[in-house]
Amino acid sequence: MTSADSRQPLGLGVDPEANRVSVYSATAESIDFVILDQNEPSTELARIALNREGDVWSATDSRIVTGVHYAFRAAGPEGPRHGFNPTIDLIDPYATGVVREGPRDFHCVAIDRSFDWQGVDKPATPLAETIIYEAHARGLTRSNASLPDELRGTYAALGHESTIAHLKKIGITAVELLPIQAIISEPRLINMGLINYWGYNTINFFTPHHRYATPGAIAAGPDAIARELKTAIRELHRAGIEVIMDVVYNHSAEGGYLGLTHSYRGIDNSSYYRMDDAGNYHDTTGCGNSFNFANPWVVKMTMDSLRYWTTEYQIDGFRFDLATTLARDAGNQYDPNHPLLQQLASDPVLAESKLIMEPWDVGLGGWQTGNFPDPFSEWNDRYRDSVRRFWLTDISSARDSGTHHNGVADLATRLAGSKDIVHGPLGTLGTVNFITAHDGFNLHDLVSYNVKHNQANGESNRDGNNNNFSFNHGEEGNTSDHEVNASRQKAERNLLATLMFSAGVPMFTAGDERGKTQKGNNNAYCQDNILSWLNWELTAADRDLEDTFALIASIRKANPSLRSPNFGNFDEPIPGSDMIKWYNADGEIMPAEQWDNPENRTLVRLAVNLDQEGRKNVTLMVIHGAEREISISLPESEYLTEYELLWNSELSGPDQPLKSFKPNDKVTVSDSAILVFSAK
Repeated sequence: MTSADSRQPLGLGVDPEANRVSVYSATAESIDFVILDQNEPSTELARIALNREGDVWSATDSRIVTGVHYAFRAAGPEGPRHGFNPTIDLIDPYATGVVREGPRDFHCVAIDRSFDWQGVDKPATPLAETIIYEAHARGLTRSNASLPDELRGTYAALGHESTIAHLKKIGITAVELLPIQAIISEPRLINMGLINYWGYNTINFFTPHHRYATPGAIAAGPDAIARELKTAIRELHRAGIEVIMDVVYNHSAEGGYLGLTHSYRGIDNSSYYRMDDAGNYHDTTGCGNSFNFANPWVVKMTMDSLRYWTTEYQIDGFRFDLATTLARDAGNQYDPNHPLLQQLASDPVLAESKLIMEPWDVGLGGWQTGNFPDPFSEWNDRYRDSVRRFWLTDISSARDSGTHHNGVADLATRLAGSKDIVHGPLGTLGTVNFITAHDGFNLHDLVSYNVKHNQANGESNRDGNNNNFSFNHGEEGNTSDHEVNASRQKAERNLLATLMFSAGVPMFTAGDERGKTQKGNNNAYCQDNILSWLNWELTAADRDLEDTFALIASIRKANPSLRSPNFGNFDEPIPGSDMIKWYNADGEIMPAEQWDNPENRTLVRLAVNLDQEGRKNVTLMVIHGAEREISISLPESEYLTEYELLWNSELSGPDQPLKSFKPNDKVTVSDSAILVFSAK
């Protein structure tokens, strides 16, 4: 295996006017570039044999230009590690346009890359001010009746004024799109009449998925699809909203041993994928195959793809699915100094990109939360579980047995930025905090179901996580019981506010801000229907929740002490180090014996931020996680003389009457509630 030269151009879409094509294969014996008829792609117009130099096959020909329709055909040795079949049209791994002709038939197109960005720059939102909204490119707008039918569920709808208005209203700074690189569904799902809706099944890493384009763009071809996506990104940027891509470089849609051959398997199965000499795939993804990131050419393909999306589509950042697989070495062990991680950290094209790791996979030693180096932020699953336990299963336990299992110590650690997990130069920005994501219960279902209800997936409810830390508050699923619904709605507000007011980067799941339900399905990966799509017809309760979300987002934005990028100190605020102190219900510094007492369920956080110009921002957050009313004393501090109540989760809507208090005043806190004060 030769080393990969980062400057070696591969494909032809990267520089189509060079009249040159190149493809990597260490084991092929011949590779042909086949030019296809645009209108009859089964018709071969010309065949150009590629010449080999090292492990790169290439040719220069005047017919290799923008607009050419083509495929590769490759021949090579037989054997358990190989997948050559010279009769199959193969997708160029670097293709910038892919057209699907049938279930197994694809061809590539060298697209016209010109586009007018109209002088719109990337928003470049500081990570400390970022609020991420994880959304599906189709599901976000598919049910939006204010859109014309042909726009719903498309790239064009992402940049539509109604979509942008919603995102701006609720304070979102970045949309994180579930996979939009070219996707195909597994044959098993197709045979069941389902599809891979989430899209974690990529077949090409340089091409946008065609199905999310408008019918007109699909009919016009890959050039139009690319322009439509770029237009949406441009308009989101114009509104100050960044676009982060969820990318799936850990495996491909070709599947396992019995999977179909579409691209990498037919070009060089034994080099692209991690396998043993008997041809068995070493699968650390649970999807049948794993790319071999011990191969520098796989690393190069990944880096080239990231640079392409960053420059060509002006993407602002990436979330790396099952990122542990991307950093596995020749021995299949996780390596924090892996060449891919080093290149990601040092690449000048990606220097301003937000780089977010899902720090696990399903292989041996796969859970690596907290073990990725800077400058990577990481999904924090321990944050998710801690917050869910505090607000849901602990309260459920207290109802059943009279005993809470957890006190406030772990919750305080999560609120303060999870220093026990991320502790590098990024500070608290090393943790991406979340309570829900595409995978698992959404927020409404988290407070409405004790168990999953995945029968619609066709797997007899065997799929999906069984350990959800959820609580239905007295009845399973939909209910007309006013008391149960009121408890659920307050729990939603408590969960959203905890996430919004924690140090770190908050990520919310689309629909959680407006009470979206999946009817208890916690693995809706194959549900491209109203079960998964964002709800746009809102009840009064949905509107109240959305308005509340907008309010707490504005409170976060206005108060730097609620979103500290540093771990702070206990002594005094200085620029770059907030002062954070923790009090009990009596207004005293929390004594050691109360931290781990599971029946101490009240936590008071005083945070003081001092910026470089000497401006001071002070907030007090009260968390009471028990179903009993309590009276607290507001703490004294040299940094304040008065408190003003900004928000109380006991109230169901955004109308929050402002109330002023003095230090040592008594304040009544209702059962299971959060209060947020500003101070001066």
